[in-house]
Amino acid sequence: MHSIDIVLEHWRENFKVDYVAKQASGSVLYQHQDTVILASVAIGDEDIEGDFLPLSVQYIEKSYAVGKIPGGFIKREGKPNEFEILTSRLIDRSLRPLFPKNYKKQTHISIFVLSYGGKSDLQVCALNAAANALLISGVPFAIPVAGVRIGLIDDCFVFNPNVDMLQDSKIDLFISGSFKDLLMIEMKGGSTKETGIDENQLLEAIDFAMCKINEISCLYQERLHGYKRKDCVILSDEVLFNQDIYDFLQKEYTPTLKNILNAMAKSERNTQLLELANIIFSNNQEKWSLAEINFNLQKYKKQLVRSQILEQNIRVDGRKLDEVRPIEIQTNILPCAHGSVLFTRGQTQSLVVSTIGSDSDAQNRELLSDTSAQKDYFTFHYNFPGFSVGEASMIGSVGRRELGHGNLAKKALEDSIVHKEKTIRLVSEILESNGSSSMASVCGGSLALCASGIETTGLIAGVAMGLVLEDSKYAILTDIMGLEDHDGDMDFKVAGNRNVITAMQMDIKLGGISLEILKEALLQAKEARAHILSIMEKAKQDIVLNNAILPKEEEFSVPPSKIVEIIGSGGKVIKEIIEKFNVSIDLNRESGNVKIFGSNAEKVLQAKDFILILIGEKMPYSEGEVFEGSIKKVVDFGVFVSLPRGGDGLLHISKFAQNKTQKASDFFQEGQRVCCKILGFNKGKIDLDIEK
Repeated sequence: MHSIDIVLEHWRENFKVDYVAKQASGSVLYQHQDTVILASVAIGDEDIEGDFLPLSVQYIEKSYAVGKIPGGFIKREGKPNEFEILTSRLIDRSLRPLFPKNYKKQTHISIFVLSYGGKSDLQVCALNAAANALLISGVPFAIPVAGVRIGLIDDCFVFNPNVDMLQDSKIDLFISGSFKDLLMIEMKGGSTKETGIDENQLLEAIDFAMCKINEISCLYQERLHGYKRKDCVILSDEVLFNQDIYDFLQKEYTPTLKNILNAMAKSERNTQLLELANIIFSNNQEKWSLAEINFNLQKYKKQLVRSQILEQNIRVDGRKLDEVRPIEIQTNILPCAHGSVLFTRGQTQSLVVSTIGSDSDAQNRELLSDTSAQKDYFTFHYNFPGFSVGEASMIGSVGRRELGHGNLAKKALEDSIVHKEKTIRLVSEILESNGSSSMASVCGGSLALCASGIETTGLIAGVAMGLVLEDSKYAILTDIMGLEDHDGDMDFKVAGNRNVITAMQMDIKLGGISLEILKEALLQAKEARAHILSIMEKAKQDIVLNNAILPKEEEFSVPPSKIVEIIGSGGKVIKEIIEKFNVSIDLNRESGNVKIFGSNAEKVLQAKDFILILIGEKMPYSEGEVFEGSIKKVVDFGVFVSLPRGGDGLLHISKFAQNKTQKASDFFQEGQRVCCKILGFNKGKIDLDIEK
């Protein structure tokens, strides 16, 4: 067993190598403070066919890590929660670009949280554990990767703040990299100048992060690389490359390929490429295999796309490098939804629908880092059905990509909502997709909030940027489509308004980019956002609210001791109020806060008055007033009468019975109308008399 300490400023990590899980290709037992994580790498024996990297990553939190037994009927860990899935995805995105292109062995990285001390940043710890397990494994992966989180607290950048400190930060910036190269960025910020940061401040934060990543990478290389196991054998797929086929395609089929590339729809383009490959194969099957033709066809197609961009500054669809596709926006097209927006940008189309709910509709969650159950009042769900790209596929459970895109859109919009404890659900249905569907969801989502009457700090727009880089020559692309994403070197999504960036996500496919290129991309994205925002602002002016169906909410406070009266014995009173006025009611026993939520404004106000009368905080009647009411209940000592302004009054039997042998039921029955006079008030209760 070898124990390695890595120390940078306040950050101290310990890696134990050759200690546990020794049959894995590589494993480390990682510790930061009281947090312990096991990361292991397993490699399959056979090469996997196909043009993809067969890598899978699973981050799993064990309940025993915080001394808990899993809830539910089955007392064991179940399917991963959203945080586990997003963390798995974050680790995958950080490591995938550095694998050799010809690596084809099934590889699985497992990360188990075995102990959690409550202060550690689990995503930073998990990535660093996984990256070093990979570094010492038999995978031909010789580059150290480090992840850091940066906060901005009191105008100072903070390296790897703990969970509590992050609550006071203006930004939440997670970056992974290797030495001086950026690999992956996730960022969330505020939506105003006071709470957020602009491009220059963000670049400063990234520069600060890269200095730390470089230092940590050097330490990993120095202290851990010596424990690396022998690399497994690689079977290169470059044997499929055939210069004769490549030259043949270049000479005979360049015009045909250019026409195919003009087919914007992915399904149509793939069909035409497959047909072309079959034609070439049928004429040359004695010389070349279909696999060779397909491989070289894809390789030449990619080169065509990239060379046209780099040499002519023209994209496949004829746009300039910094040009945004045409945008169309329609608002509140769904008559029974609280708010809806159809946002179309080129061949990417998102229908975003907003729904407003009560407190009880909020999403409950309890993560490993939470001391108690928490509520998410704002949720963003992103759906990507197969038909959006012309695929005939069943709609199943939500995938990692859909969760990731929904989380990015949530980050982009969350801070722009003024009232943080208003329950809001946004759903983005992707109806067409040809690149940048997550950013279309952000644009549509921001307008959908406005279309449902939600108060915001302003509109938020998003755009996806791309990069084509060969040697020292590069081109930055605005509003990339699917083909440019597939054949390019970077997918860089930026959301915000004219002043600040609210969310950012960057993935690199070529093993890292410089800060200078990133700066240029950020400034180009800012211009694109301004263009998109100007179109969105015009659409906002045309919004007509669905006032008839928008829910109404009343919030007020009562003495906390009165909450019991509102609830009643066994919840009887509150159930009656909910049923009578068709509303939902949320009560806070500690603060005395009351929220009434319903679809009918008049009923909501009546429910509020009813509660205030019930606890004696309001009397809508004065002595001597005469009303006609309906008898609600007949009892031995009289009848309870429902009054027109809310509340019930008691008409005592002594007011209408002549002797003690008579019963109230001899005179009245439930539902009967009776004319009463307000006699007086007794501890918040209303006494009535018969109006003769």
